[in-house]
Amino acid sequence: MKRYKKYLLALLIVPWLSIPLLGKQTLKKFFLSSLIVNLIVLAECFLARKKTWWYFYKSLHPKVLGEMPIVFGPFLVGTMWIFKLSYGNFKKFMVINFTLDAFFVYVLMSWFKRIGYGSMVRLKRYHFLMIFTTKAAFLYGLQKVISNKKEDLLH
Repeated sequence: MKRYKKYLLALLIVPWLSIPLLGKQTLKKFFLSSLIVNLIVLAECFLARKKTWWYFYKSLHPKVLGEMPIVFGPFLVGTMWIFKLSYGNFKKFMVINFTLDAFFVYVLMSWFKRIGYGSMVRLKRYHFLMIFTTKAAFLYGLQKVISNKKEDLLH
């Protein structure tokens, strides 16, 4: 196995090792909304490839998007952690998300370019950050709707 594939597998798997620390209730409460938004992110990745907004040069398999380890590793698990730390406080949720998203857009994407993993092409970084911020607000609203539906079903 090529060295970069080992790193991509680690990027996908290592965040999942923190799931037991989240707790069963947190996982049950936030997994659905986190998964839905990550599927939206996946669709966005296909659009980004078509429009060449960004490009990831390395992947686990030639038929798999290079973003896949990020989307279903740190993004999915990280979303549940952010909910655990901040759900119920929209401002805190948005501040945490904005901070982590800015780190990804400005620091990690620069590093990815340096190591030859991926780079921004036609999309400006601040636009990328605005897309992330919009998805975070949508995610919080989606979780509110899901939580309200679950409460209605229980009562």
